[in-house]
Amino acid sequence: MTDLPLKTQEPRLWRSDGWTAQVIKNEDDDGWAVAMTQDGQSEPALVGPWTMGRDKKNPKPLDGSAFITLVKTAREFVSRSEQQLHATLHQSITVAHDSGRITVCLDITPDDDNPSALLSAKDELDELLAEVRVSPAFKLNRASALKWVEGGFAKPG
Repeated sequence: MTDLPLKTQEPRLWRSDGWTAQVIKNEDDDGWAVAMTQDGQSEPALVGPWTMGRDKKNPKPLDGSAFITLVKTAREFVSRSEQQLHATLHQSITVAHDSGRITVCLDITPDDDNPSALLSAKDELDELLAEVRVSPAFKLNRASALKWVEGGFAKPG
C-alpha cells in the first residue's frame, strides 16, 4: 500500500476524500485537462478539459469548490459506468407463455481467458424452470427468450 498524504491542496494537485485531482497538459491541444483518480486505482476515472488562467497560458489553480464539483462528477461517472456494466452482464426479460409469465435471465461472467454465460428461466413464483450454459455472445431479447421457452428450454444453437 502506498502512503499517500491524507490531504494535498496545491494549485495543480488536490488529494482528499478518496480522490486525486491533477491538472495536466492536454496532449491534443494547447490547453489543460484535469484527471480524477480514485484512491487505489492506477488509471483516472475521468479526464476532462480544465480552464485556462488569466494569462491564457497556464491553467487556473484548483480550489475547494472546483474539487468538490470534480469529485461529485467523477463519482457519478463511476456509478453510471458500474450500473451500465451490471445491466450488460445481468439481463432479464419476462415473456407470456401458455404456462404463465416466465422471466428469462442471462448472466454473463466476464473473464479474459474463459468468459461464460448462464441462461435461466423462472416462473411467477420465482421457481427455477431451466438453466443452461450459453455463449457470452448470446443475444437476449424478447424473440430469443420466447423461442427458448417455446422450444422447451433446449440449449440454444
